[in-house]
Amino acid sequence: VMVAHSNPAIANEITTLLSENGFQTVTALDGIEAMVKSLKDRPFLAVIEVGLPKIYGFEVCKRLKGRPETKGMKFILISSPFDKNKYRREPESLYEADDHIEEHRLSELLIHSVNALKGGEPPKKEEKETEKIEKPTQETVVAKAEVKPEPPAPAAIKPAPAADDKIERAKRLARTIVSDIYLYNTAKADESIRNNTFSSVFASEMREGLKLYENRISQEVRDKGDFFKEVFALFIENKKKA
Repeated sequence: VMVAHSNPAIANEITTLLSENGFQTVTALDGIEAMVKSLKDRPFLAVIEVGLPKIYGFEVCKRLKGRPETKGMKFILISSPFDKNKYRREPESLYEADDHIEEHRLSELLIHSVNALKGGEPPKKEEKETEKIEKPTQETVVAKAEVKPEPPAPAAIKPAPAADDKIERAKRLARTIVSDIYLYNTAKADESIRNNTFSSVFASEMREGLKLYENRISQEVRDKGDFFKEVFALFIENKKKA
């Protein structure tokens, strides 16, 4: 399983969950690395952050699904909604991904989703919410008592240089905000990008996102550059080229 996430802490959480359940992992920290490793290692599944740097996760999914050698790969998109109370529905488009999990529900839903996709079946949302608890049989108790082989160790995640951590965190938050706006309003966003009206159409959402950004990102970091505006401008520019 390939784990592609720009936050080393989240990447380690995912690789640990997978390794504890017997899956081997390969990791990537940005979209280009995810593309290269997918083509090289051919994992059966990728757990991929929506807001990856360099190439957004949903774009990586779309590109790999369009290549003959990787069209059979499965994809789980991982998002981190900047307003968890606002988005109570699935994104409008998953860009051919097979499932979508919000970051704060990884421990609850990830392994269920991976196992379902490994078996060739799409994850069932209603089965994710609650699982039936059965009284263990004597055979089950005995089986659990047996010594199990150690799971493969999680792949090491190389942390970003300390000097860049705060700036990368600012950019990561901005990517989270723009990818949320896009995935939950895909058709409307595509039309506004074609008409050069994205900023006016989504003025309210961008104000909300900027308020959150300014609350979470220190003035010291914001003085080093307008990373919020930079991320939005680059996203719109790349969508126009697509």
